[in-house]
Amino acid sequence: MPTALITGVTGQDGSYLAELLLAKGYRVVGVVRRTSHDSYERIQHLVGKIEIVAADLLDQHSLQLVVRDARPDEVYNLAAQSFVPTSWTQPVLTGEFTALGVTRILDAVRLEKPDARFYQASSSEMFGKVRETPQRETTPFHPRSPYGVAKVYGHYITVNYRESYGLFAASGILFNHESPRRGLEFVTRKITDAVARIKLGLVSELRLGTLEARRDWGFAGDYVDAMWRMLQQTAPEDYVVGTGRQHSVRECCEVAFAHAGLDWRKHVKHDERFDRPAEVETLLADPTKARERLGWVPQVPFERLIEMMVDADLERLRA
Repeated sequence: MPTALITGVTGQDGSYLAELLLAKGYRVVGVVRRTSHDSYERIQHLVGKIEIVAADLLDQHSLQLVVRDARPDEVYNLAAQSFVPTSWTQPVLTGEFTALGVTRILDAVRLEKPDARFYQASSSEMFGKVRETPQRETTPFHPRSPYGVAKVYGHYITVNYRESYGLFAASGILFNHESPRRGLEFVTRKITDAVARIKLGLVSELRLGTLEARRDWGFAGDYVDAMWRMLQQTAPEDYVVGTGRQHSVRECCEVAFAHAGLDWRKHVKHDERFDRPAEVETLLADPTKARERLGWVPQVPFERLIEMMVDADLERLRA
């Protein structure tokens, strides 16, 4: 039975990945930060099926102990400070988690289990002010937030450990991926949660930043399958993972409100407080390599994804 170690197991991607690996017969060890309260809502249904251990991306020693004890065949580093707006208010902490945290977990693997296969969660935010459209593995990076800058560091330190120490270390450059488990602070979930609240008469309006930003949005449950496929290859490489289709925040509002029988124009207000200091205006994946090398094809289209999120938020709020 192969063993997988997942940092960030309590997050959106960590919970879907844990489900996928359990279904494939893995022993799953999930790393959580020790805090005064547990935030297990996304993995509540997995408690008892996975092993939960405490460690911290800020603490090298704790990571080494976890790797030494778990003896993983595969390590998935999904933990990060992952909310872009927070990276402006907490840029140093974002760097500690999202950049240097990658070095700490890589070094723990190098020292304790160098034959383990390592996955790093890279991000389309690394492309930032895009140099070409669509973005592929060879597109130059120009990050436009402390989060994006930290992700570039994490990406290149993974490349460096692969080339310097011969580790099987691969990065997935994942474009935006959403689900009913997405954090409420992210724009798609902010929209679907507001739609449900407006439908149920709990609030009357939704305030957003720019409606013109365009993203390549897919379903997180599809994207964790791409992560797993990367670690099954004969050699470690980096892959862009996205749908190859693009939608604006405005389109997201249109689909979500229409699904609940509402007119988005009556409820959505622009609020410049939510505009970024440096906006990433457009991101669009070219997932050709992932399709051809990994055989990976996303299954859930954008409209279905947003409708699924609205339905889940309606059900949650009614309960």
